[in-house]
Amino acid sequence: MTNLLLEVNGLKKYFPIKGSVLGRKVGDVKAVDDVSFSVREGEILGLVGESGCGKSTTGKSILRLSEPTAGEVKFQDQDITSLNAEDMRKLRRNMQIIFQDPYASLNPRHTVEKIIGEPLLIHGMTSAGERKERVQELLEVVGLSAYHASRYPHQFSGGQRQRIGIARALANNPKLIICDEPVSALDVSVQAQILNLMDELRDKFNLTYIFIAHDLSVVKHICDRVGVMYLGRMAEMADKDDLYSNPKHPYTQALLSAVPDPDPDYQRERIILKGDVPSPSDPPTGCAFHTRCPYAMAVCSELRPEFQKVYNNHYVACHLYDDAVQS
Repeated sequence: MTNLLLEVNGLKKYFPIKGSVLGRKVGDVKAVDDVSFSVREGEILGLVGESGCGKSTTGKSILRLSEPTAGEVKFQDQDITSLNAEDMRKLRRNMQIIFQDPYASLNPRHTVEKIIGEPLLIHGMTSAGERKERVQELLEVVGLSAYHASRYPHQFSGGQRQRIGIARALANNPKLIICDEPVSALDVSVQAQILNLMDELRDKFNLTYIFIAHDLSVVKHICDRVGVMYLGRMAEMADKDDLYSNPKHPYTQALLSAVPDPDPDYQRERIILKGDVPSPSDPPTGCAFHTRCPYAMAVCSELRPEFQKVYNNHYVACHLYDDAVQS
């Protein structure tokens, strides 16, 4: 059995809401609200959901780029939420991130050589010659040329900038890379190139990805397992093929019904959800989805459903699959 690389248990990230003249705390935005999952070595786990569902905050909280409010994050059986700043800095060579916007994530005043070489310097590669050689090697790996090292970010296209971002993430041979919507800002033709590159790099360097996206067709192309998030909570998680062919949660069913099909003659029944997504500062009681769910029962507004296994490797948080409720 493949070893577990990452375990997330009860992860929460609340942002305080300040009010009144004195700036006192009057509430919380519950961006991530009790999320648990695990990731195996060499796996690509997808996190999907509507904008504002908490998937990007989950990724940043795992890396402690945004400090978790509560919960436990274990990387190779080490609880990283209790590490001090120096120990966390050392661990970060094994845990990297690729940001969504390649235009904003690269310093426009630095050359490509400095951008990619900076992580090497931070983690102990003090020889300028070694760094230069490593940068050139990384540029070749991601499909660019060594002579690009002396250029600045504004001299590249969006796809090329994202390749530079990938090279920077690879600099210290990480084990886990969190990909925060890495292709959403790119043209469709370029998206395919970047996804294929990431797939090749996974095999070449035995990488593990958490792939955050809102495009379900992209996730289907690259991921092994998929977790669906709604309002800061995990609604469903399953192997990719199982989730797409047999979605259990009503929210997942609605999401998949909205995915365009390349066959113009294929008619899919579209599930239209009522109302808007509730505010994460004031989420509904019980199941967060019950205000929009076509199958909502009385218990849904009272009791929060457990995230439980329904069969094999398929997990869902829904009272429709609660034996106690059905009986």
